[in-house]
Amino acid sequence: MSGSATKRLALIGGAVAVVGVGVYLMLSAFNDNLVFFYSPMQVAAKEAPQGRTFRMGGMVEEGSVKRLADGVTVQFGITDTAAVIPTQYKGILPDLFKEGKGVVAQGKLNSEGIFVASEVLAKHDENYMPPEAQDAVDKAHAAMKTLDEKGSREANKPKS
Repeated sequence: MSGSATKRLALIGGAVAVVGVGVYLMLSAFNDNLVFFYSPMQVAAKEAPQGRTFRMGGMVEEGSVKRLADGVTVQFGITDTAAVIPTQYKGILPDLFKEGKGVVAQGKLNSEGIFVASEVLAKHDENYMPPEAQDAVDKAHAAMKTLDEKGSREANKPKS
């Protein structure tokens, strides 16, 4: 091979390596910022990742909101009617945050199974629930209905 062909081949190889490193770094950053949504039922079933940020949505459980003595930490439960996940948030909650209303929180599960939220989003008006939260509640209702129907069928079976 001549000198110019070798230089051209080295230049092309270097360009491919630089582009490859750039693509790897971009995909790595994308993967780190990717946040999945889980319902409280999925979190209770241990389908949510440990030590990784994710979103969880449902309803704020009635009677579960407790403000701690420091004045900025709030504990509450997020439920989809099938499971309740204890949640803790340090900061100012949205004005629309209320018991029995829709909420989506982003954060991580700690070692005690408490969801430590870094961000809390509340519903916008009386007719709105975040789509992810509404879907989670609908799925939980369907699962509970299926279990209820199965239980009633088995209770009505004639005994042999």
